[in-house]
Amino acid sequence: MPKPLTLVPDTRQSWLKLAFWILLILFAIKYIIEDAIPYFGLDEEVFGRFWGMKWPLVGHISGGLLALVLGPFQFWAGFRNRYLHVHRWMGRLYVAGIFVGSMSSITLALTTGMAIHWNWALSLIVLAFAWISTTGMAFRFVLLKRINLHKEWMIRSYVVTFAFVLFRFLNSYPPIVENANFLERGATLIWVSWVIPLLITEMALQWNKRQ
Repeated sequence: MPKPLTLVPDTRQSWLKLAFWILLILFAIKYIIEDAIPYFGLDEEVFGRFWGMKWPLVGHISGGLLALVLGPFQFWAGFRNRYLHVHRWMGRLYVAGIFVGSMSSITLALTTGMAIHWNWALSLIVLAFAWISTTGMAFRFVLLKRINLHKEWMIRSYVVTFAFVLFRFLNSYPPIVENANFLERGATLIWVSWVIPLLITEMALQWNKRQ
């Protein structure tokens, strides 16, 4: 008989993980409500200069939101162990969301992104490549049934997924906005939003490995 789902941690480390996930989820909810949902009203004023490319932008946001929402369920061991079949279907949807989001992001980079500056467009393309590459590696290893490597690459994938949330936060942070215009800060913030978190993640993943 399967064990009941529980959110109650039984160790100090588990409490820290739970606190981290709660903080992350609250941060993501704020992003979804304030920065993502308004676009689904298809209001031209909300899209601004992106109105002519509204559908790629909606695709990008939709794919990102799907991955952002499904990610925590993929890491929840109790849910995964109890509902493995659902976990696998959620995983497929997660990959599909990232594929749609990445392709839409590249489309935007080569159009509206290039209209701003090639440096901004390049930063978006590289982020999309990192997003789909980390996810592709996670998908490859689950097919090979190398579950530990699959879990590690899923962590990397979700770190890159969360880059969009971090970018929005940094790009609206008053000290940054007041001291640099978008051409000066945009591309830099994109790189900061995923390279540094991914580096920290990699250090954490490798910290206790013996080989």
